[in-house]
Amino acid sequence: MSTAKIGIIGGSGLYQMPELMDVEEVRVETPFGDPSDAFIVGTLEEERVAFLPRHGRGHRFSPTELPFRANIYGMKMLGVERILSASAVGSLQEHYAPLDMVIPDQFFDRTRARAGESTFFGEGIVAHVTFAHPVCEELGDVLEESCGATDVKVHRGGTYLCMEGPAFSTKAESNVYRSWGMDVIGMTNLQEAKLAREAEMCYATLALVTDYDCWHEAHDAVSVETVVVYLNKNVRNAQVIMREAVQRLSRHGRTCGCGSAMKNAIFTPPDLWPPATTKKLDAIIKKYGKK
Repeated sequence: MSTAKIGIIGGSGLYQMPELMDVEEVRVETPFGDPSDAFIVGTLEEERVAFLPRHGRGHRFSPTELPFRANIYGMKMLGVERILSASAVGSLQEHYAPLDMVIPDQFFDRTRARAGESTFFGEGIVAHVTFAHPVCEELGDVLEESCGATDVKVHRGGTYLCMEGPAFSTKAESNVYRSWGMDVIGMTNLQEAKLAREAEMCYATLALVTDYDCWHEAHDAVSVETVVVYLNKNVRNAQVIMREAVQRLSRHGRTCGCGSAMKNAIFTPPDLWPPATTKKLDAIIKKYGKK
């Protein structure tokens, strides 16, 4: 099986990375089912990269239907250590304008139907991972620096509110989220961040602002047509930023703590781990098993 140390998850509109060379499609079977699509593994800036279209090519999965665990576990099986995620979002604050980029450092959960896709653990092995700081700061730094390769306006920090979807917010909901101090709103990234932490992979989001949600007096309804227009404009910038980020990452090893996030997080002693669950989580917990 091909391996890659850097993974890229493409959101709405970002279904490919045209600069990838020596490309091959890799289908991965995980203990959590099939990922959204085949991984596109290729060379970018002399670094092997695994690219995955989050919603599948042709946009076949709604946010609630996404196989989050299979997607992240598949990355782990390919040897990925750092995940760069691109995601379309709505702005909840005036200063995040359409076509801007945001690199959030916090998440807020408003999903309701994804309990089974929010953790790898259970079935006899209990873990409580630290998640106060859900984004890898080092990876966020790289994304911020990489935005300099384009002329986009980038904002570092802020909170990404993850809603269930697939419908956009009501105006009442949007105004409440604003009153809470939320910055951008999307439908996918929280589960990815949680699972990446459990899988001991670095994770950071490049949020592509497409609209002002529905709170803005001049934009009081989210037009799908408008979202698509801004999304298409943002996609090319996102591809350039990702390419630049890969180049920077290829020159620097990991010095953060993401690679040992589970060291003290597994509460169940190894001698009580059920064999079936132990096998299922092998890629994540093997190094913490019986010595």
